[in-house]
Amino acid sequence: MDHFAYHQGRLHCEGVSLDEIARACGTPCYVYSYATFERHFAVFQSALKQVAHLICYSVKANSNGAILRALGGWGAGADVVSGGELYRVLRAGIPAQRVVFSGVGKTAAEISEALEAQILMFNVESAAELELIAAVAKERGCQAPIALRVNPDVDPRTHPYIATGLKDSKFGIPLEAAWELYQRALAEPTLLVRGIDCHIGSQLTELQPVVDALAAVEQMARRLLARGAPLSYVDIGGGLGVPYEVGQTPPTPEAYGEAVTGALKELSALGLTIICEPGRVIAANAGVMLVRVLLVKDNGAKRFVVVDGAMNDLLRPSLYGSHHEIVAVDQRRQAPPAKVDVVGPICESGDFLAKDRLLPMPQTDDLLAVRTAGAYGFSMASNYNSRPRLAEVLVRGERFAVVRAREDYADLTRGESSPDWLTD
Repeated sequence: MDHFAYHQGRLHCEGVSLDEIARACGTPCYVYSYATFERHFAVFQSALKQVAHLICYSVKANSNGAILRALGGWGAGADVVSGGELYRVLRAGIPAQRVVFSGVGKTAAEISEALEAQILMFNVESAAELELIAAVAKERGCQAPIALRVNPDVDPRTHPYIATGLKDSKFGIPLEAAWELYQRALAEPTLLVRGIDCHIGSQLTELQPVVDALAAVEQMARRLLARGAPLSYVDIGGGLGVPYEVGQTPPTPEAYGEAVTGALKELSALGLTIICEPGRVIAANAGVMLVRVLLVKDNGAKRFVVVDGAMNDLLRPSLYGSHHEIVAVDQRRQAPPAKVDVVGPICESGDFLAKDRLLPMPQTDDLLAVRTAGAYGFSMASNYNSRPRLAEVLVRGERFAVVRAREDYADLTRGESSPDWLTD
């Protein structure tokens, strides 16, 4: 469910029409619904109410500071994958004790920053990383809290770019190798074994792969507890899918919660807290990208609707071939349907938002809303073709505010310089 709906023929975000936002803030821009974020987080909290848990929102999905501040106020922690994300989270007021640090390539500087902040734990992806964390902790004279990210070799049945639990993935540690690495960690005084972690992929549309992975995690956790490991957390990752197309029915958070609770209730009864890292399922349906039609081009073989939003603004269709529903902001004009490509101004044939899409035929200056764009939209945006990044707008009830200003041309060259010898 989201809070985007038509009123008297115009698409609204909560109590504000999108054409009003376009007039005030320009296009393209991202528009987020506060109420949708709030509801999705509450639903996930409720889905895991039978077990002790901590929801660590996956910051990479949408890292806007206003969103992070709201989530922190509702009790969320954060799953970060870079020093920059850690900086954003702490700046937004989320306590470091509710932060887990994931990712395969943490630098010594990032590890040191996280130890300084006293985060909850690192999700460790390799033996080399474990050694680096131990060395940085020793240098700082402290103990580093860790979990190993185990790789159960479970096929998540999702897009190969976002599958992370197979044996040929760059992520995680094979189960038996993880067991041996845990023994090394338990013997290292600069490391504190705090948990076990597993994340098999994103945009999951079936629960059985999750159940299979958790069975392997539960077995490993029991072995570690029998060994005397001071486990406190089982981090099950995130990845629950969302409906990008009409008719898609991925598992609900309630069904996901039942599966997780059923698989891990005995570990929970032993005092372990379940950490869940949802990102897409919290953010995706909470946002749209608002674009304006620049022109319609007909080359005889195909019709193109050229809009002011492009692949640098929303990369998912070009990168993954992803589907986003595209709808007219004003439905009062009844236009005949036509098959079109919705494309942007970028100088690439791969710059498209939709291909061969049947839409009511737009006209120049029409506003279109690209749905389910709140996750991996702005966070993947770039300045390709020297295009300033677009604005982000947050709506709550009948109020709205720009929560990230549109960049201007000066922002494009900020930080650049020419050495004195260039023109010698």
